Amino acid sequence: MGWQKHEAKRDCPAMPTDPDIFEMRMQRSAPDLWPMLEQLYGGHPGHATLRDDLLSVMRRAWKARPADLRRQDLKRDLEPDWFQRPGMVGYVFYIDRFAVDLSGIHEKLDYLQGLGITYVHLMPCLKPRPGDSDGGYSVMEYRRINPAYGTMTQLKTLAAAMRARGMSLCIDMVLNHTAKEHRWARAAASGDPEYQEYYLMFDDDTLPKAYAQTLIEVFPDNAPGSFTHYSDINKWVWTTFNEHQWDLNWANPCVFVEIAGIMLYLANKGVDVLRLDAVAFMWKRMGTRCQSEPEVHMILRALRAVTRVVAASVLHLEEAIVGPTEMLTYFGRGEHDGREGNLAYHNNLMVQYWGALASRDTSLMTHVMRSHFPELLTNATFATYIRCHDDIGWAITDEDAFAAGVTGYGHRTFLSEFFEGNFPGSFARGTPFQVNEDTGDKRISGSFASLAGLERAETDADVDAAI
Repeated sequence: MGWQKHEAKRDCPAMPTDPDIFEMRMQRSAPDLWPMLEQLYGGHPGHATLRDDLLSVMRRAWKARPADLRRQDLKRDLEPDWFQRPGMVGYVFYIDRFAVDLSGIHEKLDYLQGLGITYVHLMPCLKPRPGDSDGGYSVMEYRRINPAYGTMTQLKTLAAAMRARGMSLCIDMVLNHTAKEHRWARAAASGDPEYQEYYLMFDDDTLPKAYAQTLIEVFPDNAPGSFTHYSDINKWVWTTFNEHQWDLNWANPCVFVEIAGIMLYLANKGVDVLRLDAVAFMWKRMGTRCQSEPEVHMILRALRAVTRVVAASVLHLEEAIVGPTEMLTYFGRGEHDGREGNLAYHNNLMVQYWGALASRDTSLMTHVMRSHFPELLTNATFATYIRCHDDIGWAITDEDAFAAGVTGYGHRTFLSEFFEGNFPGSFARGTPFQVNEDTGDKRISGSFASLAGLERAETDADVDAAI
């Protein structure tokens, strides 16, 4: 009997060790990682060491991953639809407006839990450049918290407290650019050729002028153009958004490895959701808008594979405010289906809500929702919302407008006028944002309350109508 027990014990398979788990997850994600990197960087001199460099970063992050987060990885691997359940409710805020700093958020957790909140997005909290930082989206240091809000240790403590209450923590990770004060940019400006390859820098304006012919200005009012000339370094730099935001050169594999390491660092601090900012602009191609190019989706699929190996419970929310057909590609279409973003803002639904409210007509909304959006998505879902910190761009195509019996330009103009409060009978009080006189594009900013009529309400009946 003793011999039989011994044999049975010997025949039982050993429990997988930490290295085993890493290798198993690596095998699972390899088809989403190495083929993408081969297509992106196969012709680049840095490709020779890319695999070893990236694996080194991933193994270090895996060894550093706390035990409680590894347990959460396993739990969410076994419940892959955890974030798609109807009880998921999000809450987004600027830290200083909501609770002054990270310490103050602890005092608000009971309040958030009482509202049924399961997902909390802290608006930009990584260390920004001094002065104008585009609301925090001009990041100077990715591994430090804005000193006005606290420290990375405090963020880790907050993440643990939220996790204990069943809340997931989301923070912003800007992928398209860094602040010009970032150490990479400072090295590039000082003449370091290695770091100049981290950005899109030009010796003269020949290529910038050629690219600019097909680019769309993002901030025409205060940051016209997409390039900035710096006389002190005699370089033109690609600056899609603002002069102080230098676009990264994602055609350089070193940038991929660096950003992957930062994402894993933040994941190991307890971040559950990485909101990947401005992803549409990451890849540049002459003769195009330089938005949503095929390589963007290869990069995002590969980054998703990296976190799925080391921090399997982490979600990617891809911020791409584009038209309906284009937006769906950020969940992964075709070969990328189910292998790219887990979440994306349903910007089109938000636009259609406001459009239907202004026109008192749901025909355009019905057409857009039925024509462009599938009932089910693979391993992904929409983050639905009615307002956020961003302006509203009226992402209504001429074709969709025509199908609803209106013109695209006319309907977009009507919505801007209505929500600015200038259209007869309007109850709204929004503010124009970045008016492009050449195209007639006029975006609108304003809170939910202002656009719905509460700010303008003068009587109880007005308040009731707005609500």
